[in-house]
Amino acid sequence: MEHTKSARIRKRAVCWLARNKFDIDETLEKDAEFNLKSLMRLRKYIAPYTPLIAQTGVVTLISSLAGLAMPYIFKIAIDEALPPNNSNIPLIIALSVAMLALNWLSALLLRKKILTMSRVGQGIIRDLRLALFEHLQRLPFSYYDSRPHGKILVRVVNYINSLSDMVSNGLINTLTDLFSLFVIIIIMISLDARMALVAMAGLPILVAVTYFIKINQREAWRENSAKQSNMNAYIHESIAGMKVTQSFAREEYNANIFKSVTGLVRKTWLRACKIQFLMWPSAENISVWCTSFMYIMGAGWIAGGTLTVGALVAFAGYIGRFWGPINNIANFYNSIMVNMTYLERVFEVLDEPVIVYDVPEARELPPIKGKVEFHNVTFAYDPGRPILKDVSFKCGQGDTIALVGPTGAGKTTVVNLISRFYNLNRGVITIDGENIHEVTLHSLRAQMGIMLQDSFIFSGAIMDNIRYAKLDATDEEVIAAAKAVRAHEFIMEMEDGYETEVNERGSRLSVGQRQLISFARTLLADPKILILDEATSSIDTRTEIALQKGLDELLKGRTAFVIAHRLSTIKNATAIMYISDGKISEVGTHDELISRPGLYKKLYDSQYAFLESA
Repeated sequence: MEHTKSARIRKRAVCWLARNKFDIDETLEKDAEFNLKSLMRLRKYIAPYTPLIAQTGVVTLISSLAGLAMPYIFKIAIDEALPPNNSNIPLIIALSVAMLALNWLSALLLRKKILTMSRVGQGIIRDLRLALFEHLQRLPFSYYDSRPHGKILVRVVNYINSLSDMVSNGLINTLTDLFSLFVIIIIMISLDARMALVAMAGLPILVAVTYFIKINQREAWRENSAKQSNMNAYIHESIAGMKVTQSFAREEYNANIFKSVTGLVRKTWLRACKIQFLMWPSAENISVWCTSFMYIMGAGWIAGGTLTVGALVAFAGYIGRFWGPINNIANFYNSIMVNMTYLERVFEVLDEPVIVYDVPEARELPPIKGKVEFHNVTFAYDPGRPILKDVSFKCGQGDTIALVGPTGAGKTTVVNLISRFYNLNRGVITIDGENIHEVTLHSLRAQMGIMLQDSFIFSGAIMDNIRYAKLDATDEEVIAAAKAVRAHEFIMEMEDGYETEVNERGSRLSVGQRQLISFARTLLADPKILILDEATSSIDTRTEIALQKGLDELLKGRTAFVIAHRLSTIKNATAIMYISDGKISEVGTHDELISRPGLYKKLYDSQYAFLESA
């Protein structure tokens, strides 16, 4: 079973990699036909609101019954209270008061229903969006590596927003409409069975039309949702890369691409709408035909003395109320067809397996000292293509291990595995003798300071960005961390110092400044294990020299793993490991490695020669 599950996950990952572009349509399983199971998955999110929904159902039923009494009051008034049959003024007044009271009651209950169901609907949408967001935070790096972020964003925002009306009013309205239909049919049959049959004569035609629409509508909305997802992915990608676009004068070219992408959204939307809006006019026309036929037949029966004028007027009211719920149900069916496509996309994300998770018997990792060991570790991102092959090494408490080697050799993979961002294919990694696979992720990562190559800065104050690593840190602690990494000086030169607001991704800051702030954030966490992945790659030489002095003090008593292409930054490392072809080819101190011919010495000499020539 585990083998089958793994194969299924690999197959899904390969499918996503094949469509990791804005112009490649997402596809759902071809055999994923519409069925109640897809809709019934919402029960989990609807269940907490069952009391409110039941209360609203009762309110709606009372309101519906109040409305259904109106045509019958007209019948009584015409047949029993008005000339030439009678002239009963007290009865007319009583009936008028009853109609006013029923109208007032119906309006009051309708208002209560709308307010309650709006609260219920938005609550369900909030819970569903929260579940989706929480699940996204648990998904592994590999999930985000293989998907355009715009296609993920459209699920959290657009698709769930589209579900709002369906869960707010659609479900409860459909139930009450079905109840109203049942009551109306009983009333019409009790008034005159012949007229009831005339009123319902168009139902078989509507069923046939519905079946025809169903065949085409679902696929049309699926196609449109795929095109919307593509458009969202392209917008996200274009905004993120706007500086590159303008640098290479690609505005017109990109505008033409977007014109094509959004044109496909428009085309598929219009096609889907053309199919969808066959339902409403079909139901409306059938109801008009039935009403017209009812008047023709009714006039003949009145002339023959087998039907009263009041009964015909009552039927005119009831036939409108009969086809009204049918139109509502038809519209709800349309809504289901549209929203089921969006719901499938949302559930597709919720069904994504959380590959990296706490095992059932996971225990809290006690406060660590920093001894790290790799025991015959093998790892591959793609099956059959290992990045690390049977790697073993030991790192003592307080050691600084530098990882060097060619791009793609596996340096970043080593530090990602220590943080357990991925699961091992084979082998064991221990910290202070504890197998990291057997401890909780939170207790592991909370004791590590990680600075990856992408220095992400959140929108907000610089103070808050640094404090992100330790929410209860004082201002003094934040400033001390910034001073240690030599970020304090440039921060104080900004208009509001530490309270300066920076934009999303830190667009107001230089690349080097973003890295220094990220470095301060990492150091504020006071980790026992520090991971620096190209931490000084965008810092100028002058800043690097100052930063190195601060790092020498900060690294004391901490175990550190440093990935750096600038070999000058790792000369003082306890050990340098040269990684190539998925293995540790060389290991030693800087002096040891350059004292003998080898890969590290060759790399050092070539970098030194380059700097000399520059």
